[in-house]
Amino acid sequence: MTDEQKQSASTAFLRLLEIMNDLRAKCPWDREQTLESIRPLTIEETYELSEGILDKDYNLIKKELGDLLLHIVFYSKIAEEQGEFNITDVINSLCEKLIYRHPHIYGNVEVDNANQVVQNWEQLKMKEKDGNKTVLSGVPTSLPALIKANRIQEKVRAVGFDWDERSQVWDKVQEELNELRHEVENQNADEMEKEFGDLLFSVVNAARLYGVDPETALERTNRKFIKRFHYLEQKTIKQGRSLMDMTLDEMNLIWEEAKQFD
Repeated sequence: MTDEQKQSASTAFLRLLEIMNDLRAKCPWDREQTLESIRPLTIEETYELSEGILDKDYNLIKKELGDLLLHIVFYSKIAEEQGEFNITDVINSLCEKLIYRHPHIYGNVEVDNANQVVQNWEQLKMKEKDGNKTVLSGVPTSLPALIKANRIQEKVRAVGFDWDERSQVWDKVQEELNELRHEVENQNADEMEKEFGDLLFSVVNAARLYGVDPETALERTNRKFIKRFHYLEQKTIKQGRSLMDMTLDEMNLIWEEAKQFD
């Protein structure tokens, strides 16, 4: 980053802080907000950012990053008013953490690949004064189940709890599928749910081992399905027909047409 870029970034950030001070002092809505009231809005903005990333919509990504930055400044302002911390504390704390957890950059540790960086990162977290005391204590309980499963597996991998060869995971996937089929045949609802969970967990594990983010992969499939179904609906409407009156074979013919637009 050039000196000019640094100055520009600094000026823009100071401007944002001044605006936040004005909003907190003069705007009735901004003045009433609390950490708790902003929380759901932050979650919403995070999902909107995710949509922009999946769509490769850089204008939307820029906008949503700005919204998230606003929330960070907003939380910090509220905490400052309560005498807890301010935005400077947030930034300095982050800088210190990044330096501490990158000893291969700011220290004498040597690494050969990204996996070693991740392993060092997790081990250092457990050594920190206010860090995680157990391997899995850093996984938020409120994460969606699919994302949580992936994070759990990433965490335990960092301490060596993983397959020797990634191809071994397919035996586990098959094992869980067979156990699920057995419970389906027995029509045991509770056991079916357990085995569905085990199967999904093993599939998430396979995705991780092969470098696929399961959340992104599933969302891509969701979007693909929605796009194809919209095509099916629109073509049916143009034909003056209703999906309710069509056979599955008739719908499948249009569904196959929709695939050409993927």
